Amino acid sequence: MKVLLILGFLFLSVTVQGKVFKRCELAKELKQLRMDGYEGISLANWMCLIKWESGYNTHIIKHSRGKSSNYGIFQINSRFCDDGKTPKAHNACRISCNVLLQDDITQAVACAKEVVIRPKGIKSWVAWRNRCENRDLTQYVEGCGV
Repeated sequence: MKVLLILGFLFLSVTVQGKVFKRCELAKELKQLRMDGYEGISLANWMCLIKWESGYNTHIIKHSRGKSSNYGIFQINSRFCDDGKTPKAHNACRISCNVLLQDDITQAVACAKEVVIRPKGIKSWVAWRNRCENRDLTQYVEGCGV
């Protein structure tokens, strides 16, 4: 039993069975939800961000070593939603963090739009800064007809 508890603490990421979008399926969904060009951010940038944050998986939760967690396909931090645990969370998205884990990404998109209008913009996402910024991102939407 002690071994299982120790192993449980070693994992920082939790995946529950959920929807994993195919690349072009997600690109079309994001286009339909008006993400392309939102705040001047191209669809390719959103696709790259999502690829490296969640692997297109809606049910990812990553717990940081601090006091917050990241939820869903965009890996939105629990400061922007209510997980009932994060101190000083301001719940700017006005939703439960569990909503960000739904297969229907409509509310996750609305919350990502709320995050991106903040002063840091898309730079709020570390994966975007590390994997997408100042790079050719055409591969993320190529062949998708969007």
